[in-house]
Amino acid sequence: MITVTPLGELGRFSNDWLNARYHFSFAGYYDPARTGLGPLLVWNDDTIEPGRGFDPHGHRDMEIITYVRRGAITHADNLGNQGRTEAGDVQVMSAGTGILHAEYNKEDDPTTLFQIWIEPNQTGIEPRWDARKFPKETRDGRLEILASGRPEDRDSDALTIHQDAAVLGATLTAGEEIAHRLGAGRSAYIVPARGTLEINGRPAPERSGTAVTDVDDITIRAMTEAEVVVVDVP
Repeated sequence: MITVTPLGELGRFSNDWLNARYHFSFAGYYDPARTGLGPLLVWNDDTIEPGRGFDPHGHRDMEIITYVRRGAITHADNLGNQGRTEAGDVQVMSAGTGILHAEYNKEDDPTTLFQIWIEPNQTGIEPRWDARKFPKETRDGRLEILASGRPEDRDSDALTIHQDAAVLGATLTAGEEIAHRLGAGRSAYIVPARGTLEINGRPAPERSGTAVTDVDDITIRAMTEAEVVVVDVP
């Protein structure tokens, strides 16, 4: 089954510094039909105004992946980690037994990013934070593994998460196609960060969300120049 949800049908929140779209139920937005896909519980599409951001707050037992689309986000936490993650790059925070962190846009322009939360397959782990550069030109025409806990990805350059899941990204020229095979019992959630796609022939507009279940092979075709993020989950 392939289900496409356009941007305009996602949950939403806005204030003077944050404009957010929620692919799944989150905070004050609840839709019983959209409570996640397997261990993928949250996918937020955030625009953060300059000089603003998320003040210190806590998490535990969650894998939080941040994919920066435009601008940069600056991280600081109570473990002493500090870092700036730029557009196209990825950071991962394993909340584990508990972590207190803040995320700010210290740039001169708005920052846009995807916040992806995946439930871990083990609880009570030591909390950690990591970030890595993934130049977009290295994933032209192919899906690059950005973060993963799948056994087959242990020797890759991907950031580590504590779940048998993977976050992948690709950039495509108009007309270009890529394929992704799902293992038995696995699902995928696909979001065009930029541009318009067809997923197994189904139109997927920019920033829409496509849930793929009970399908073995996925063909992603770019109708325009595009950037796509895929989460593969059990």
